[in-house]
Amino acid sequence: MGKTADLTVVQKTTIDTLPKEGKTQKVIAKEPGCSQSSVSKHINREAKGRKRCGRKKYTSNRDNHTLERTVKQNPFKKVGEIHKEWTAAGVSASRTTTHRRMQDMGFSCHIPCVKPLLNNRQHMKRLAWAKDKKDYCIAAVIKAKGAPTKY
Repeated sequence: MGKTADLTVVQKTTIDTLPKEGKTQKVIAKEPGCSQSSVSKHINREAKGRKRCGRKKYTSNRDNHTLERTVKQNPFKKVGEIHKEWTAAGVSASRTTTHRRMQDMGFSCHIPCVKPLLNNRQHMKRLAWAKDKKDYCIAAVIKAKGAPTKY
C-alpha cells in the first residue's frame, strides 16, 4: 500500500466518468470519498498508460513470419541450416536469436552436440573389445567368478 489509498473498482469507474462531465478533481474526490491526490494519480496513470518494460525485440513480426515459413517448409532441419536460410532472406540475427524465436513459435528444435572423435588407436581398441565380447554369455561370467551354476 502506497501513500494514496487503494481505490476500489467502483471508485475507479466514478473517477473515470466524472472528468468527462467537466468536473474538477476536488469535486470528483468528494463523490467516491477519497483524496484529491488519489484522483490525480489515477487520472494521470490512465492518461499515460503503461509502457512495455525491458529490451525491445530485435526482430520484427515480418522477420518472424519469414522464419516461420522457413521452418514449416522443412521442420526437420537443424537450427544452423535454418539460421543460414533466415539470414540469406535479409535478417541479421544471431543463431541464438533464431533458436529462441523458433521456441517462442512452439517449434521443438535442438542444437546437435559435437561428440569427440576417436583416433585410430582408440577405434581399434573398441573394435577388438567388441569382437572379444561378441559371443558373450551369462554362463561364462558365472564360471569365471566361481559361483554355483544352479540357475
